Amino acid sequence: MNDISNKVVLITGASSGIGAATARHLAGSGARLMLGARRGDRLEQLVSEIREAGGEADFRELDVTDIESMQAFVAAARESYGCIDVIINNAGVMPLSKLEALKLDEWNRMIDVNIRGVLHGIAAALPLMQSQGSGQVINLSSIGGHSVVPTAAVYSATKFAVMAISEGLRQEVGGNIRVSVISPGVTESELADTITDASAREAMKSFRAGAMPAEAIARAIAFAIAQPPDVDVSEIIVRPTASPY
Repeated sequence: MNDISNKVVLITGASSGIGAATARHLAGSGARLMLGARRGDRLEQLVSEIREAGGEADFRELDVTDIESMQAFVAAARESYGCIDVIINNAGVMPLSKLEALKLDEWNRMIDVNIRGVLHGIAAALPLMQSQGSGQVINLSSIGGHSVVPTAAVYSATKFAVMAISEGLRQEVGGNIRVSVISPGVTESELADTITDASAREAMKSFRAGAMPAEAIARAIAFAIAQPPDVDVSEIIVRPTASPY
């Protein structure tokens, strides 16, 4: 496998959970990072931690639902490092509820972050990757992108969409640009904190009892990045061993 060292990697949703774990893991492998999220204070702390450990990282506050914010994020990485090798579209929200609860604002938020955020990442990074003649887009879907359970209809719809967008992109770009999807099962993160529906929140407590550490997903992402340029890992599903889902 190729060395991850010196690859320029952009990570959205990097202030916690899978994003932060991936930043730490890739920095430890020598990647040069540009981290983005809404919570700049957390990003600043994470970048400081990475630099103190000898890694290379910078950050920019980012709203993935705003294309101009995403374009500025990519431009900042290019200005700092001269190119971009990988963008990891990781930002996501998961305010689960049954459809009958009619939480339209939460449905729209999931559509904006989980779908539009991925599309904005692609739109901002793809032209540069095409001009470079190389690059890799890694999109975070979910086990919810493969099956649907009660309270997860809209969330799963957004993650099915990530699968479709990724496969369409893979077929369209071909050649020197790789497209990978990482689909985590239940993982330690702050996603469940966005659930406002009481019944869904209680159900999620037991569901998350056997959650994997976020580092497990970071290792899967690193595996996809580390492959030779002519090898495209189309998808990795990572589940807790004891999980029925």
